[in-house]
Amino acid sequence: GFFAGGTTTPFPNPVDTIDMMTIPTAGNAVDFANLTQSVREVGGAAASKTRGIRAGGTISGSPPSSTHTDTIDYITMAMQSNAIDFGNLTQHSLSFGSSTGGSGTRGIFMFSMQASSPSRSVVDVIEFVTIASTGDSLDFGNLKAASQTHQCSSSPTRTFKFGGFNPNRTKEIEFITTATTGNATTFGDLTRVVARGAACGNATRGIYAGGEDESPGSSTLTDEAEKIEYATLGNAIEFGDIVGSGREYISACSNPVRGLWSGGGPGSLTNTITYQALATAGTGHDFGDMTAAYQSRGGFSNSHGGL
Repeated sequence: GFFAGGTTTPFPNPVDTIDMMTIPTAGNAVDFANLTQSVREVGGAAASKTRGIRAGGTISGSPPSSTHTDTIDYITMAMQSNAIDFGNLTQHSLSFGSSTGGSGTRGIFMFSMQASSPSRSVVDVIEFVTIASTGDSLDFGNLKAASQTHQCSSSPTRTFKFGGFNPNRTKEIEFITTATTGNATTFGDLTRVVARGAACGNATRGIYAGGEDESPGSSTLTDEAEKIEYATLGNAIEFGDIVGSGREYISACSNPVRGLWSGGGPGSLTNTITYQALATAGTGHDFGDMTAAYQSRGGFSNSHGGL
């Protein structure tokens, strides 16, 4: 599993660091290599069994005067070497801690925002790449509505979008059929109105954890998780308390057995990685630490739910 890019304290310094973990074995992350540029608010993440992809993000400055990128780069997971240029997005696009979207052949990016410095706007854009080749991304379709700080996960046939806000938070879950093109449709609802969490899963089940939970008149950070079963339409159900203390702008990756969640804020960022067995609801366990305290990283693995 890999966490790429992000920001450290003091905000908004972006980094080019790629951390690597061996998901079946608890322990600290190691420094794998570097992206082609320092970037936070990574716009998209995708992976096959051999390649991991990072797309877009923010490369400098603070909102609203940030500078964003359309760069797509990739690593070959079996080779501990720096990322290589893959191509470009259709626009300068960003998200806030992207989780793996897509299948073993196609990477799916469900963006939060697109930008032309110094302005940026919330979007409903979905783009895709063919992971085994290189080249620019193509238009896939649209989400049901423009949204930011949502996250996604995938089964071998579907890619799912969880939560988000614009301007109010939502609990809606949407999905697309990964091998086709077209607009997203409704899957069901999360148990909470939430954004800024992180999602991962295996081939049958998706887990969304953490983020900012909106209650009437207020919002609070949560450590709660919830799950969906990919094959059937329906609402999520509670899954346990996974991410330790309530955190936002966290990142996630997974194999068929375990999900990992890392980093995030608010205030002082954390380097903690927690894990939970995807088959069993419960309280998250300590896995180890990232190489530093980060937030808003791209997360992907060579054994995620879309493979």
